Amino acid sequence: MKYILVSGGVISGIGKGVISSSIGTILKSYGHRVTAIKIDPYLNIDAGTFSPYEHGEVFVLDDGGEVDLDLGNYERFLNVKLHKDNNITTGKIYQHVISKERKGDYLGKTVQVVPHVTDAIMEWVERVAKVPVNGDSEEPEVCIIELGGTIGDIEGMPFVEAFRQFQFRVKSENFCNIHVSLVPQPSTTGEQKTKPTQHSVRALRGLGLSPDLIFCRSQTPLERAVKEKISNFCHVGPEQVITVHDVSSLYRVPYVLEKQNLSGYFHKRLGLTKRLRKSMLSQWNTLAEKYDRLQTCTNIALVGKYTRLEDSYASVIKALRHASLAINRKLNLTIINSTHLEEETLKDNPVVYHEAWKNLCSADGLLVPGGFGLRGIEGMVSAVKWARLNKKPYLGVCLGLQVAAIEFARNVLNMEDANSSEINPNTSHPVVVDMPEHNKGDMGGTMRLGLRRTVFQTDDSILRKLYNRPDNFVDERHRHRYEINPNYIHLYEEKGFMFVGHDVEGLRMEIMELKDHQYFVGVQFHPEFTSRPIDPSPPYLGLLLAASEKLELYIQRGNRLSPREQIYITDEESESELEMLNNKMEILPLALANSH
Repeated sequence: MKYILVSGGVISGIGKGVISSSIGTILKSYGHRVTAIKIDPYLNIDAGTFSPYEHGEVFVLDDGGEVDLDLGNYERFLNVKLHKDNNITTGKIYQHVISKERKGDYLGKTVQVVPHVTDAIMEWVERVAKVPVNGDSEEPEVCIIELGGTIGDIEGMPFVEAFRQFQFRVKSENFCNIHVSLVPQPSTTGEQKTKPTQHSVRALRGLGLSPDLIFCRSQTPLERAVKEKISNFCHVGPEQVITVHDVSSLYRVPYVLEKQNLSGYFHKRLGLTKRLRKSMLSQWNTLAEKYDRLQTCTNIALVGKYTRLEDSYASVIKALRHASLAINRKLNLTIINSTHLEEETLKDNPVVYHEAWKNLCSADGLLVPGGFGLRGIEGMVSAVKWARLNKKPYLGVCLGLQVAAIEFARNVLNMEDANSSEINPNTSHPVVVDMPEHNKGDMGGTMRLGLRRTVFQTDDSILRKLYNRPDNFVDERHRHRYEINPNYIHLYEEKGFMFVGHDVEGLRMEIMELKDHQYFVGVQFHPEFTSRPIDPSPPYLGLLLAASEKLELYIQRGNRLSPREQIYITDEESESELEMLNNKMEILPLALANSH
């Protein structure tokens, strides 16, 4: 097993997750089996109880693990399925150690950070690195480990110490350390500054880890003199200083790294057997070229609660982008705070209210994603009513399905105070209720989580056609405490609000489609978690198709676009472009003598 540790310095949120995913993409494109681990040094057991404003969205895995959003990046880039143990937190490690102490496993010894906590970290990494993630029984060959936070953070110290020991435990030829740092470029001088990187690397080396590669995040490509300066002061060769400058899309990052012969370095440094290049990397380059060439826009309004931080809806936004790329449309996404659509805002701040409604009314389609709590619900209800009455394409995800049910009950079924028991426990028409097994005590891990099966009830369902499966079911990931009240189902369906997908017991409503509407769909699950750049999620694809007025023709053609709408960039063209760029590069000798 080969281990690649990715640490960060200077600031958090520097892009370690995308860089780790891109490294994995490059290695996987050469035929290596790759897995990934994310370490979050906070004391929480998992990410399940976080506000989206803390660390962005909570990503959900097949096994129900509520994890950091970086695991979503790993799954999308590498096309793998990870497990809850691929996300390590300080809380998990301490819980594991204390549990062993309570059982007497330490034989009466004083339990300390070193060696007991550090040993637990190393054992966890070694165990999880061997777990297959490609849907088969083959163990991975390379494990990429992203250490969250920045070097020097007090909560990350046990992990840094663990990896200081780990490099000797697994031998240097099986361990590579990458450090991601910031090279700022102040607008006053326009000069790329290396001092933050120098200090960050010095702090890392002071803790016993010497970087093999330094990835420099910058606005523009590093100048040769800057690379040489970082090389001189950070004890690495110039070719071990990697430029990661801002690019037009994330799809270009693997391409930027491979242009600097990253695969050649890893094959030599870790002794990996170089295999024939597969088409995976060229597919990413194709996506990047396609992304840059798109000009025709489709306008989508996302009406949500957590609008101050885009990462709160990271997977939702990426799923929209995957779908827009698939239909050759440039996504123009407008994120609207649902509270700005409410009557209270009209009284308090009419300018904000009218601006929000102007943005909504100019959209080609509407998406209401998941969320919790009562804030902003009435704004969502108003937005859903607008989409229903104006025949605008609509996709409701989790809470978005429940809000659609509330709006329909109030305005079509004449239940004026219809609501969710989460929002108004005293409503006379609780059309959305908490699940019978919901534990109202503990918050963490008490929802309906993970991969669950949804069974289609009819053959003419729009989503069934979009999923285009021979079976009558789909498996998607869930994260919810509340569900549609089954006592009202017959009233809804009498008016055309059809529940076309149920769970395997037939008790829970999973998919809703409105009759006599081109695309008015709600799903209880979260299809964005399984969306991939080259395999977009069908519900999101349907929204973009309907918003672009292509849905009917797409289905008629057997889930294909018309030939004149295709943008042809073949794998062969992408591959030849990459080879041409590689041939132009000056491949300097790899100075491994300085590595250790």
